[in-house]
Amino acid sequence: MDDALKAHVRTHPDAAQQLAERVAERMFANDRASRALGMRIERVAPGRAELTMTVTDSMLNGHGICHGGYIFLLADSTFAFACNSYNRNTVAQGCSIDYLAPARKGDVLRARGAERSRTGRTGVYDIEVTNGTSTVALFRGKSYRIDGTIVDELDEA
Repeated sequence: MDDALKAHVRTHPDAAQQLAERVAERMFANDRASRALGMRIERVAPGRAELTMTVTDSMLNGHGICHGGYIFLLADSTFAFACNSYNRNTVAQGCSIDYLAPARKGDVLRARGAERSRTGRTGVYDIEVTNGTSTVALFRGKSYRIDGTIVDELDEA
């Protein structure tokens, strides 16, 4: 964080939250895939994100349950919003996912992501995907910060 932004955050306690929200708005506006799947951003904060998605007919596999790839997409999008919430361009360096319970047509999947560690250019984020009654999947993502920002940090702040 540069000195001007540090000073701004100190004098405006909600600045980090507002910045995370602006970043999420910009990212979501450019994320046609997440929007096409009906994902919704429920909340975002520095190092955190929560997205939801309703399971539709087109997401079902041959067993009549939600195809794991759609669950992965929801978790991965949540990971992206959490690790980019500091307005530093960040990409996935690696991830793992464990599928624990099925999701069915009509389920509203909720993915909650939280930062576990962020040091230098790397971070670790855990995302839990639930269907209202059970944990459907656990996702761990490792991020790597690259150059650049998503929005101009001090404009509209």
